[in-house]
Amino acid sequence: MKKKVIFICIHNSGRSQMGEGFLRHLAGDRFEVASAGIESGKLNPLVVRAMAEVGVDISSHYAKKAQDLIDAGERFDTVITVCDETSAERCPSFPGRGTNTNATRLHWGFPDPSALSGSDEEKLAGIRPIRDAIRAKIEVWLAETAS
Repeated sequence: MKKKVIFICIHNSGRSQMGEGFLRHLAGDRFEVASAGIESGKLNPLVVRAMAEVGVDISSHYAKKAQDLIDAGERFDTVITVCDETSAERCPSFPGRGTNTNATRLHWGFPDPSALSGSDEEKLAGIRPIRDAIRAKIEVWLAETAS
């Protein structure tokens, strides 16, 4: 059975969507992947563009609220929060699989793409290093979980 992983951020508009896209792209055969936000948000079109630049299509993704998944009884083996450090404590907990276990919780802090200012091109230039850092962190984590 595939392990279930969820990426959580504030609005599910950027960082968590990139995490979901990369993990699905790199190891979708090993993991069932989702993402959600603490609050309702809207998928950032510049994040979609940045991901397309590296061959990962997240254009069909949409923002989901974490509480909706919790209310639906979704359970995850690993919960990865990708909020920046100032928002990390707001990221919700998810119950783990089974009745007596908790999900493994990891926190990987990344800057919020929605906080970037400037023209679309300037924002896109700011999103690229965030995107690349998320991919690098996932690749390291995948190598660690493979052993």
